[in-house]
Amino acid sequence: MDDRLTLNVRDLEVQVLTGIYSEETRLPQPLRISLAVELDCAASFKPDTKLSASKNYLDLKHAATAALPPGVHFTLIEGVADHICETLFLQDRRVRRVTVDIVKLAIAEAGESIGITLVRHRR
Repeated sequence: MDDRLTLNVRDLEVQVLTGIYSEETRLPQPLRISLAVELDCAASFKPDTKLSASKNYLDLKHAATAALPPGVHFTLIEGVADHICETLFLQDRRVRRVTVDIVKLAIAEAGESIGITLVRHRR
């Protein structure tokens, strides 16, 4: 069995143009995005291991924020999740699996979490 490292970034709040209803298509809506990115990893991590043996967490944050194309309307939040996965696969060949959780904050009425989880594997 191959060793793997999972990096996590949780609960990013991002404004994204998404939705199918007319009131959703004009203005960005708030999404809560969490990522788990599985990487091939080094045989061990010593106290002086360089960052290049892992992946910068800010790369994950960037994929879920600044790397989303401005002004593009995603009909489904599944499209947002897919874009994030593809960005991460393109960033680093060591990325083997990406899990993206997205919660649509604007439709919650009593604090519930309504959304999706997309899991993509490198092909």
